[in-house]
Amino acid sequence: MLQIKHIRKQYITGNLVQQALDGGSLNFRENEFVSILGPSGSGKTTLLNIIGGLDRYDDGDLIINGISTKKYKDRDWDSYRNHTIGFVFQSYNLIPHQSVLANVELALTISGISKAERRERAKKALEEVGLGDQIHKKPNQMSGGQMQRVAIARALVNNPKVLLADEPTGALDTETSVQVMELLKEVAKDRLVIMVTHNPELAEEYATRIVRLRDGKITDDSNPYLVEEASEETLRHENMGKSSMSYLTALSLSFNNLKTKKARTLLTAFAGSIGIIGIALILSLSNGVNNYITDIQKSTMTSYPITIEAQALDFSSIIEISPGHAEEMDIEHEKDAVYMNSMDLELASTVTTSLTQNNLTEFKKYLDDEDSEIHEYVGDNGILYTYDTKFGVYTTDPEGEFVNTDGSTLQEAKQSAASSMISGIGSSMGGNGDGSAMSSMVSRASDNFEELLPDSDGTGVSNAIKDNYELLYGEWPVAYDEVVLVLNKNNEIAATTIYELGILPSSEYKELMEQLEDGEKLETQLQQWSYEDICDKQFYLIPACDMYVENENGTFDCIADDEEALGERFEDAVKLKVTGVIRPDEDLENLFINAPFGYTRELTDYLIQYTEESAVVKAQEENADINVVNGMSFEPKDDAAKISDVKIYLSGLGVSDKAKLCKEMLVASAAAGSGSGTDAAMMANMGSMGETELAAMMDQ
Repeated sequence: MLQIKHIRKQYITGNLVQQALDGGSLNFRENEFVSILGPSGSGKTTLLNIIGGLDRYDDGDLIINGISTKKYKDRDWDSYRNHTIGFVFQSYNLIPHQSVLANVELALTISGISKAERRERAKKALEEVGLGDQIHKKPNQMSGGQMQRVAIARALVNNPKVLLADEPTGALDTETSVQVMELLKEVAKDRLVIMVTHNPELAEEYATRIVRLRDGKITDDSNPYLVEEASEETLRHENMGKSSMSYLTALSLSFNNLKTKKARTLLTAFAGSIGIIGIALILSLSNGVNNYITDIQKSTMTSYPITIEAQALDFSSIIEISPGHAEEMDIEHEKDAVYMNSMDLELASTVTTSLTQNNLTEFKKYLDDEDSEIHEYVGDNGILYTYDTKFGVYTTDPEGEFVNTDGSTLQEAKQSAASSMISGIGSSMGGNGDGSAMSSMVSRASDNFEELLPDSDGTGVSNAIKDNYELLYGEWPVAYDEVVLVLNKNNEIAATTIYELGILPSSEYKELMEQLEDGEKLETQLQQWSYEDICDKQFYLIPACDMYVENENGTFDCIADDEEALGERFEDAVKLKVTGVIRPDEDLENLFINAPFGYTRELTDYLIQYTEESAVVKAQEENADINVVNGMSFEPKDDAAKISDVKIYLSGLGVSDKAKLCKEMLVASAAAGSGSGTDAAMMANMGSMGETELAAMMDQ
């Protein structure tokens, strides 16, 4: 028994709401011929589609033999249509390239019925509608009435409980319509047939019950069926049977469909193959371009690693105002008199203002934040941190003379401007003579030791360096006391750096400077050393904290200029081992290492830990307000306290320190333009004054 309870259905298009069904209820007997009549737009087809499960109702319920469809999902509706409903359409909906038998069989394939049984049941259904002798014909070889009978056979082959017919005679002539109606009347003897039609004569003659609709409401029922309504609790919610098609059946149907349209299949396959090949070519090209771009990006980032330091110097602003660009700058005056060029003052101002301090504390918080968008662009090497640890490295030259590798051993008090120029050139060349180390010009005069970029885990040496530098001899450094010698692309080290590192005697360098001062032309010879000889050279590293020794006043004195005191510390110094020799690749455009020696992150970590345990650091931690080096307050309360601290500080200086401070004060005063005439005179005579005179001037 089929029941429709208060069914409602609306169609909404924009602001237009069309009420197709408005709360109608109907009960259908298990076998009767029901004809639904009504004008166009009354809801006939909508009602038929809802009964057939082709459309969903908005409200109410559709009940079949006590089974409610309120909670049905798509799979349940499929099963309902397959096992309960048979459809007969006005336009037949037959597959033109399939035979009549195949069209009828198709209704059984989704039920999982075997091929032999499908064929037998399809033949029987066709015989029942009078087409048993035309099973091999195609639909286009049949008349309209015959095609409609095929559609009825297809609807009946699955033995449905309900047969739905939507205008089954709409496209047929009168005689054929009578034949179809007779057939439907016969079918209605053992099942429910519901037909929608515009022909009241056919309905009156063949239907056992006529239901009339108008504006979505049931206006008349010629033979109503009243039953006791079941409560919501008694209704069942279940699937009405299996609804599936085997993969083999699906493949077989697809293959048959392809065979019946060979020309279309070939054209589709040809067009599809062109599309697939085109897409494959595009993907291949795209993948190749992406790989190329990735390689370029990697090589670019390898050549230009992004380094952010505590201090930043804007070279572009300095270059723009440098003398080399003077002729390119626009002038604001005529060329008819003498004008002042203030570029030198502007350059000095630019250098001062171009030096900025970066807030690395906040920047590190940003980098450590997992949600920061920068992590989308971080490469394989990741983000690495390092610290500017201070230390001194010392050695002895071939004559046994003490040498400080920072170059200070070669700089005597009365060194000429010429030798200073040579030293500056050597330093600006980064120690290996290739002129690429601009960073050394803004740091110390000669920085011959540099930390190597570590691997992504913060240890060892990064693959970015190993991939761009050739290991000529030995091994890469691993431990904290191991370093590697860095040559330029021509296997060279700058001459000044050779003397600074004690490879050649300091006395020889001084003789060369004397020749230069005397105006003689320097004649140098090409010299070479084996990798083994260089790696056997011994260097002693003394941490900056060991440069401070506690005195009887409780403060600490710096022994950096005391060769004898430093020599005594060689026994406890870190003995650096040169483990290997490396050289940049020929195609490396930007050097990773700008010093002749590279050390590992392990040495930086060692120095930080060692310094934390040193006496000078612990003493400073215990006296947060007083500088343990000079005994002065970090933040004096007022000017009187500042003056008192300065007097104490000056009284504790030796003659050399006073003379040095006097020079610095006179130079600073002259540079600031605030010096008096007396200061100018002192500046003029400063070069001929000894330390004692300068110290006395400082006291005065």
